[in-house]
Amino acid sequence: MKTDACSRSQAAVLPILGALLCLPISASGADPSGAAPPASPERVGNLAIPDVDQLLRIDRETLPDRQTARNSAFIMKTRPHPVTGTGYVILTDHQRPEFRAPLERLAKARGGTILAVKDLTQLPKDGLQRQTIRQRLQEHRVRFLAIAPRLKSFRENTLLAIWELASTLDDDPQLDVFPGVLLASGAKPFAALIERSIEYQSRTPGELRPLALSQVRTAAELRSLQKAAVLRKWFARWNVATPIVAVYGKRSAGAAELTGQQIWNIRASEGQRFVQTFPEPASRALARASLLIMHGHGIPGMSCGVDVDGLPKNLDGKLILSGSCFAASPTQSDFAALKQAPGGYRVEPRDAFALRAIDNGATVFFGHMRLSAGFPHLFPVLEAWLQGQTIGESYQRLLNAIITMRGFRAGRFMVTAEQAQGRRIPQNRLLYVALGDPALQPCQASGSENQRP
Repeated sequence: MKTDACSRSQAAVLPILGALLCLPISASGADPSGAAPPASPERVGNLAIPDVDQLLRIDRETLPDRQTARNSAFIMKTRPHPVTGTGYVILTDHQRPEFRAPLERLAKARGGTILAVKDLTQLPKDGLQRQTIRQRLQEHRVRFLAIAPRLKSFRENTLLAIWELASTLDDDPQLDVFPGVLLASGAKPFAALIERSIEYQSRTPGELRPLALSQVRTAAELRSLQKAAVLRKWFARWNVATPIVAVYGKRSAGAAELTGQQIWNIRASEGQRFVQTFPEPASRALARASLLIMHGHGIPGMSCGVDVDGLPKNLDGKLILSGSCFAASPTQSDFAALKQAPGGYRVEPRDAFALRAIDNGATVFFGHMRLSAGFPHLFPVLEAWLQGQTIGESYQRLLNAIITMRGFRAGRFMVTAEQAQGRRIPQNRLLYVALGDPALQPCQASGSENQRP
């Protein structure tokens, strides 16, 4: 499947079903506030800028044609999956008191329980441990599952093992919990994350201050820039302005640009591979933003053309979504190292963008541990937030849609040692990470006219 962040060599295009599929054009794109949306360019380069309602929603029965897939101009269709439990459970292998104390505070605030194990990295190979945890989750009638691994336990197969046990709480293959991951680089930022999560106040969509950041690596790569313009039109439904920062690469000479108010087209400074500083107007807009949505390529230490050292030092409780590859890369990986990432970038051991963002004050970060599908999987999560869903439910809906689409079943979630040495790993699709309290509700429900089943 072609992605925003992944090159053609990395993403298999979905099969074409008969003739090319036409995108449905909905008549329901009116602004719920009654205000007319601001003027917006209808094209960027050779790409149209559609309304969200014009984008194809895909599932096993409805697949995109080749051109739609190439431009990531579609959205994964998600559906609610009931969770009958009511409990809040924190699954952790933290033993040190400076980590356990914040977790105890969170458990008290949520009326929850801490389920502690010695080492979460043993889950993939210890079926008895998974069975014991499964029984405990059932006893606690879990609804929200806050996964709080030690930094060295935050690994691909650890997460996949948790999806394995969460999918077997009942007879269907879907995840039967609303999950979220609590992670920071040390005890102090970890405690600060917990405090921000407890104190967070939900907002209406109209109270959000979004900013869209997109990368233009070459003159021919405009998919990510198109998505920024799509989001700008979408947020205009709530009469919300969306500043755009477009990061142009060294091979982007002659590339199309968006024009208008609060649009900044920037490039890395001479001698720098990626952007480490923003011009003052863009920097002020970034500081004001409460919601940051990013599209483009990524490697450990860089997301969408922005270097991890270019992140503002104070992210002030922001909610961040990144569609790039490796935005939430682990410090230790269970998989064979990639020498080169989509976009031709050399993969080196650097701090994960997500981890630095949390350390710098973000409250939620949605990203991928490895190779991301970009906008088609990011947008359903963002949309769910604006519909009033919690971090955990929006995350669960996306993962369940992928599970259904790709036919994952119990016994097929975790990666074997032989599989881990390959480049194309089917379970890669399940390695999205929602860093944040699963019970946190980013937005209050926005009204029935914007609810999508």
